[in-house]
Amino acid sequence: MDHDEYLYFLRRAFDGMIGALEELGDERACTTPPLTGANSPYAITRHCMAVADYWIGHVIAGRAVERDRPAEFTSRGTAADLKESLDLLFGRLRADLLGASGSSSPRNTPPGSFEGPDRDLTCVGVQLHVLEELAQHHGQVQISRDLLLAGEAR
Repeated sequence: MDHDEYLYFLRRAFDGMIGALEELGDERACTTPPLTGANSPYAITRHCMAVADYWIGHVIAGRAVERDRPAEFTSRGTAADLKESLDLLFGRLRADLLGASGSSSPRNTPPGSFEGPDRDLTCVGVQLHVLEELAQHHGQVQISRDLLLAGEAR
């Protein structure tokens, strides 16, 4: 898999999420839509950053990654801060993927308690899982944005 092309698609998903946060403004971006079990668009985006960092950095590359998954869903902040963090994240991801070979096994296996594929994955499989998560959550951020904007119009 071409790593530059792969990172291009990850960045498109993240740029779409950040764009939705900017459209909402920082306060609304940290607001949870009125749906049972919903998360704020900011928290979803922050979660996605942690997903990419963990699965590519730790699982594929073997880099130590500290992750507090429950805290991802209660996080608050600004779109500008996320954009800055995203640039740093992409620097790490680029380096993480340099040593990854498509059909090779990742350096680490995620704990069974993590929500993810229920089978062993190659490095390409891990990359596809990250893309799968970002695609789902990009849509979730857009729907959350629409719900929050529609609620304001009432």
